[in-house]
Amino acid sequence: MIAIIDYGMGNLRSVEKGFEKVGVPAKIAADPGEVDRADGVVLPGVGAFADAMDNLRKTGMDGAVKRAIDGGRPFLGICLGLQLLFEASEEWGHSEGLGIFPGTVRRLPEGFKIPHMGWNQVLLRGDHPIMEGVPDGSSFYFVHSYYVDPGREDIIAGVTDYGMQFTSAVGYKNLYAIQFHPEKSSSLGLRVLRNFGGIVERC
Repeated sequence: MIAIIDYGMGNLRSVEKGFEKVGVPAKIAADPGEVDRADGVVLPGVGAFADAMDNLRKTGMDGAVKRAIDGGRPFLGICLGLQLLFEASEEWGHSEGLGIFPGTVRRLPEGFKIPHMGWNQVLLRGDHPIMEGVPDGSSFYFVHSYYVDPGREDIIAGVTDYGMQFTSAVGYKNLYAIQFHPEKSSSLGLRVLRNFGGIVERC
Protein backbone atom coordinates (compact mmCIF):
# COMPACT_ATOMS: atom_id res chain seq x y z
CA MET A 1 0.00 0.00 0.00
CA ILE A 2 1.12 3.53 -0.83
CA ALA A 3 0.34 6.31 1.65
CA ILE A 4 -0.50 9.76 0.25
CA ILE A 5 0.36 12.17 3.05
CA ASP A 6 -2.51 14.39 4.16
CA TYR A 7 -1.15 17.45 5.97
CA GLY A 8 -3.95 19.81 5.00
CA MET A 9 -2.52 21.00 1.66
CA GLY A 10 -2.69 19.57 -1.83
CA ASN A 11 -5.15 18.00 -4.23
CA LEU A 12 -4.91 14.61 -2.56
CA ARG A 13 -7.95 13.01 -4.16
CA SER A 14 -6.69 13.69 -7.69
CA VAL A 15 -3.41 11.93 -6.86
CA GLU A 16 -5.28 9.02 -5.31
CA LYS A 17 -7.49 8.77 -8.42
CA GLY A 18 -4.37 8.79 -10.60
CA PHE A 19 -3.07 5.71 -8.82
CA GLU A 20 -6.51 4.11 -9.07
CA LYS A 21 -6.46 4.56 -12.84
CA VAL A 22 -3.24 2.57 -13.15
CA GLY A 23 -4.31 -0.11 -10.66
CA VAL A 24 -1.86 0.82 -7.91
CA PRO A 25 -3.18 0.56 -4.31
CA ALA A 26 -2.90 3.95 -2.60
CA LYS A 27 -4.80 5.71 0.18
CA ILE A 28 -4.79 9.14 1.78
CA ALA A 29 -3.16 8.98 5.21
CA ALA A 30 -3.75 11.66 7.86
CA ASP A 31 -1.91 9.85 10.66
CA PRO A 32 1.90 9.45 10.85
CA GLY A 33 1.42 5.87 12.00
CA GLU A 34 -0.32 5.01 8.72
CA VAL A 35 2.61 6.48 6.83
CA ASP A 36 5.05 4.46 8.94
CA ARG A 37 3.23 1.25 7.98
CA ALA A 38 3.06 2.03 4.25
CA ASP A 39 5.23 0.29 1.66
CA GLY A 40 5.67 3.53 -0.30
CA VAL A 41 5.02 7.18 0.49
CA VAL A 42 3.84 10.14 -1.63
CA LEU A 43 4.16 13.77 -0.53
CA PRO A 44 1.95 15.97 -2.76
CA GLY A 45 1.23 19.64 -2.22
CA VAL A 46 0.18 23.00 -3.57
CA GLY A 47 0.34 26.37 -1.84
CA ALA A 48 2.85 28.27 0.26
CA PHE A 49 6.09 26.64 1.40
CA ALA A 50 6.04 28.06 4.94
CA ASP A 51 2.42 27.03 5.55
CA ALA A 52 3.18 23.53 4.31
CA MET A 53 6.16 23.16 6.65
CA ASP A 54 4.07 24.41 9.59
CA ASN A 55 1.40 21.84 8.80
CA LEU A 56 3.93 19.03 8.43
CA ARG A 57 5.38 19.83 11.85
CA LYS A 58 1.99 20.23 13.55
CA THR A 59 0.75 16.90 12.22
CA GLY A 60 4.02 15.05 12.89
CA MET A 61 4.29 14.23 9.20
CA ASP A 62 7.76 15.79 8.98
CA GLY A 63 9.06 12.92 11.09
CA ALA A 64 7.10 10.36 9.06
CA VAL A 65 8.67 11.70 5.85
CA LYS A 66 12.19 11.43 7.26
CA ARG A 67 11.57 7.93 8.65
CA ALA A 68 10.29 6.73 5.27
CA ILE A 69 13.29 8.13 3.41
CA ASP A 70 15.87 7.01 5.99
CA GLY A 71 14.26 3.56 6.07
CA GLY A 72 14.75 3.09 2.34
CA ARG A 73 11.09 2.94 1.41
CA PRO A 74 10.19 4.33 -2.04
CA PHE A 75 9.23 7.99 -1.75
CA LEU A 76 7.69 10.37 -4.31
CA GLY A 77 7.37 14.14 -3.90
CA ILE A 78 5.01 16.03 -6.22
CA CYS A 79 5.12 19.79 -6.94
CA LEU A 80 5.41 21.49 -3.52
CA GLY A 81 6.32 18.03 -2.24
CA LEU A 82 9.53 18.31 -4.28
CA GLN A 83 10.37 21.76 -2.93
CA LEU A 84 9.82 20.80 0.72
CA LEU A 85 12.64 18.24 0.50
CA PHE A 86 15.25 21.00 0.25
CA GLU A 87 16.90 23.11 2.94
CA ALA A 88 15.07 26.40 2.55
CA SER A 89 12.76 28.58 0.47
CA GLU A 90 12.87 32.27 -0.41
CA GLU A 91 9.08 32.42 -0.71
CA TRP A 92 7.72 35.22 1.54
CA GLY A 93 11.14 35.66 3.16
CA HIS A 94 13.13 32.68 4.44
CA SER A 95 11.60 29.36 5.50
CA GLU A 96 13.37 26.19 6.58
CA GLY A 97 12.53 23.00 4.69
CA LEU A 98 12.96 19.33 5.50
CA GLY A 99 16.64 19.46 4.57
CA ILE A 100 16.76 16.08 2.86
CA PHE A 101 18.75 17.65 0.01
CA PRO A 102 20.96 20.74 -0.02
CA GLY A 103 19.56 23.62 -1.99
CA THR A 104 17.14 26.52 -2.01
CA VAL A 105 13.70 27.13 -3.50
CA ARG A 106 13.74 30.36 -5.55
CA ARG A 107 11.22 32.42 -7.52
CA LEU A 108 11.08 31.98 -11.27
CA PRO A 109 12.69 34.90 -13.15
CA GLU A 110 10.72 37.95 -14.23
CA GLY A 111 9.93 38.39 -17.91
CA PHE A 112 7.84 35.25 -18.23
CA LYS A 113 4.30 34.71 -17.02
CA ILE A 114 4.20 33.62 -13.38
CA PRO A 115 2.97 31.17 -12.34
CA HIS A 116 4.44 28.83 -14.93
CA MET A 117 1.20 27.09 -15.86
CA GLY A 118 0.58 24.54 -18.59
CA TRP A 119 2.47 21.94 -20.57
CA ASN A 120 6.25 21.98 -20.85
CA GLN A 121 9.03 19.55 -21.70
CA VAL A 122 11.15 17.58 -19.28
CA LEU A 123 14.67 16.84 -20.54
CA LEU A 124 15.91 13.73 -18.80
CA ARG A 125 19.23 13.46 -17.01
CA GLY A 126 20.45 9.93 -16.44
CA ASP A 127 18.46 6.72 -16.18
CA HIS A 128 15.90 6.74 -13.37
CA PRO A 129 13.23 4.04 -12.92
CA ILE A 130 10.53 6.61 -12.16
CA MET A 131 10.81 7.79 -15.79
CA GLU A 132 11.02 4.35 -17.40
CA GLY A 133 9.20 4.33 -20.74
CA VAL A 134 8.99 8.14 -20.83
CA PRO A 135 10.70 9.57 -23.94
CA ASP A 136 13.21 12.35 -23.40
CA GLY A 137 11.59 15.74 -24.02
CA SER A 138 8.08 14.58 -23.11
CA SER A 139 5.64 17.26 -21.93
CA PHE A 140 3.96 17.35 -18.52
CA TYR A 141 1.60 19.76 -16.78
CA PHE A 142 3.13 22.41 -14.49
CA VAL A 143 1.66 24.95 -12.07
CA HIS A 144 4.26 26.76 -9.95
CA SER A 145 5.95 30.10 -9.25
CA TYR A 146 9.07 28.76 -7.53
CA TYR A 147 11.71 26.21 -8.50
CA VAL A 148 14.41 24.22 -6.69
CA ASP A 149 18.06 25.25 -7.02
CA PRO A 150 19.83 22.06 -5.86
CA GLY A 151 23.17 22.11 -4.11
CA ARG A 152 24.07 18.81 -5.77
CA GLU A 153 24.20 17.98 -9.47
CA ASP A 154 24.03 14.21 -8.99
CA ILE A 155 20.40 14.23 -7.84
CA ILE A 156 19.03 15.99 -10.94
CA ALA A 157 16.85 13.62 -12.99
CA GLY A 158 15.22 16.14 -15.32
CA VAL A 159 15.29 19.81 -16.30
CA THR A 160 12.82 22.18 -17.95
CA ASP A 161 13.22 25.51 -19.76
CA TYR A 162 11.09 28.51 -18.75
CA GLY A 163 13.09 31.69 -19.02
CA MET A 164 15.90 29.64 -17.56
CA GLN A 165 16.66 25.96 -17.11
CA PHE A 166 15.37 24.67 -13.79
CA THR A 167 15.35 21.28 -12.10
CA SER A 168 12.00 19.61 -12.69
CA ALA A 169 12.82 16.11 -11.37
CA VAL A 170 15.21 14.62 -8.85
CA GLY A 171 16.15 11.04 -8.15
CA TYR A 172 18.46 9.56 -5.55
CA LYS A 173 18.37 6.00 -4.23
CA ASN A 174 14.78 5.39 -3.00
CA LEU A 175 13.72 9.03 -3.37
CA TYR A 176 12.08 10.62 -6.41
CA ALA A 177 10.44 14.02 -6.74
CA ILE A 178 8.91 15.97 -9.61
CA GLN A 179 7.82 19.58 -10.10
CA PHE A 180 5.03 18.72 -12.54
CA HIS A 181 1.67 17.13 -11.74
CA PRO A 182 1.60 13.54 -13.05
CA GLU A 183 -2.09 13.15 -12.20
CA LYS A 184 -2.85 16.02 -14.62
CA SER A 185 -0.38 14.96 -17.31
CA SER A 186 -2.38 12.46 -19.37
CA SER A 187 -0.95 9.04 -20.23
CA LEU A 188 2.71 9.85 -19.58
CA GLY A 189 1.90 11.30 -16.18
CA LEU A 190 0.01 8.13 -15.32
CA ARG A 191 3.05 6.18 -16.55
CA VAL A 192 5.12 7.95 -13.89
CA LEU A 193 2.63 6.91 -11.20
CA ARG A 194 2.58 3.36 -12.55
CA ASN A 195 6.37 3.31 -12.48
CA PHE A 196 6.36 4.37 -8.84
CA GLY A 197 3.89 1.62 -8.05
CA GLY A 198 6.24 -0.86 -9.72
CA ILE A 199 9.17 0.40 -7.66
CA VAL A 200 7.13 -0.07 -4.47
CA GLU A 201 6.06 -3.57 -5.52
CA ARG A 202 9.65 -4.65 -6.17
CA CYS A 203 10.93 -3.47 -2.78
